Amino acid sequence: MLDPHIKALLDMFSAAPQVDYATITPEALRAINDQPMAFAPPPEVARVQDLVLPLPGRDIPARLYVPENAHETPPLVVFYHGGGWVIGTLDTHDATCRQLARESGAAVLSVGYRLAPEHPFPTPLDDCYDALVWAAAHGETLGVDATRLAVAGDSAGGNLAAAVAIRARDEGGPALRHQTLAYPVTCNSLGHGSYEENGDGSYFLSTDAMRWFWQHYLGSGTTGHVPLASVLGTADLAGLPSATVITAEHDPLRDEGMAYAARLGEAGVTVDSAVAPGMIHGFLSMFQAVPGALPWMERAGRGLREALA
Repeated sequence: MLDPHIKALLDMFSAAPQVDYATITPEALRAINDQPMAFAPPPEVARVQDLVLPLPGRDIPARLYVPENAHETPPLVVFYHGGGWVIGTLDTHDATCRQLARESGAAVLSVGYRLAPEHPFPTPLDDCYDALVWAAAHGETLGVDATRLAVAGDSAGGNLAAAVAIRARDEGGPALRHQTLAYPVTCNSLGHGSYEENGDGSYFLSTDAMRWFWQHYLGSGTTGHVPLASVLGTADLAGLPSATVITAEHDPLRDEGMAYAARLGEAGVTVDSAVAPGMIHGFLSMFQAVPGALPWMERAGRGLREALA
């Protein structure tokens, strides 16, 4: 059964013009979606700082959030926003990052990675990984304890966080203590049962939308395993950091997210995973309008707090 606050939001969304993924352009979808939903004033934090990260060969924007009552040098969570690798900005996930900082007690560095299709795979992942490497090397600049690091992300950002964790393991990158994956994209087959249950567009995210996002990220017609993109197909998941994986009952991505959590557990990774009943894709970012989302934000924050202690 849908959460009543989610149902009210879906009713509101259904009154707006519907997107036709057969014809819409990335620019047009950004114009529609990249306006933050201001349900309430943003959660208070002690400090917000806009940054430019000087990565090899390019600069990318980022935003640092430091919660109130944080330790003098708090741990750091590097956050990657969702949006199908095509849409989403630092601003669309501002409230989410503020709340994650409050719940975790950690500083949160939100990364404005470059987007597809102008910058297809692996460019967004390269930006995300290099941002982690930069942050690990510049803890003093950020005012954080860079020996206590985690990654986090929602949807496509959860995909990027998972892939960054794999790269950090395989490339001798920064040591991560945790990965927080909210309804992550993990597979490009579009074949899991939750697509059949939830993909018709009634629950915010549709199968057509996910096909469109994958085509812009990987190119048309790519449905086989692509290393570091379709992370569920990664042969070896042993040695990755502990994980919190939160999915939503009425989400096409539910089953692939839970499958990834299961595979992490089978590989010996400590995993806290759960399906949020009554919720839809993106619900954590709706926490100011959906009281039932707040316990899940708390759960995500608790996993980080404990792993980064």
